[in-house]
Amino acid sequence: MSTLRRWIPNQHGAWAMLAVPSLAGVLVGSPSWLPTPPLPRAVARPLRRLPHGAADTAPARLPHPPRAAARHRRPALVFTAAALALGPPLLLAAPWPALAAAAAAPFLAVNVLHARRNRERALANGLVAVVPARGMLLVAPRAGGGAPAGGLAPALACLLSSAGTVPYVKTMIRERNSEAYRRGSVAYRAAALAAAALLDPWLAAPFALRLARAAVLPGRGLRVPVVGAVEVGCSLPLLGFLTGVYG
Repeated sequence: MSTLRRWIPNQHGAWAMLAVPSLAGVLVGSPSWLPTPPLPRAVARPLRRLPHGAADTAPARLPHPPRAAARHRRPALVFTAAALALGPPLLLAAPWPALAAAAAAPFLAVNVLHARRNRERALANGLVAVVPARGMLLVAPRAGGGAPAGGLAPALACLLSSAGTVPYVKTMIRERNSEAYRRGSVAYRAAALAAAALLDPWLAAPFALRLARAAVLPGRGLRVPVVGAVEVGCSLPLLGFLTGVYG
């Protein structure tokens, strides 16, 4: 199990955060044989420790976490090799994913820097990590034959939602005793709710659910798997509303 955690996030909430943008992009756009170009994702996934991942939980119990470079070396090499093997044929068929990879590169560089310094759990690193993942909502519609602009509004909504998950998870795990984090998390969720309602009034429903979660759940002593399960439960309504509003 410890080996598996080096390769993929070991929390269900991280899976939801990775899957929702791509699924929403495919459902909002038109499915095709190339729904989620793997070039930017394959390289980024092993290095981009999302806030629900093992780096946010297990190392907290270790006085001396494993050296970052050693911990990430094998997954990084394998995923990079896969990207190099699969990337050229895909780029020959559709060159535009190279632009998506280039756009994701600066964010990946920040995540790699934090990983090398063993600071994957930093708030800034988590916030930076969600941006390229939400960008899949721009890539997937284009892969289906549509225009990237068609995914702009749902991508922004998804980014507003996911950015708030980063401090919220802190209030549930590492910063569970911090009143400042809790207030900041709730304040952000309130602002995100207002912004989402401006994008589309229907989006107020899933954002209100997340605001209620940020206000009520911290301090309840929920176990980490429960925190991840709640994230999955909140992600499904968001996916449904994004698909219903923009599909």
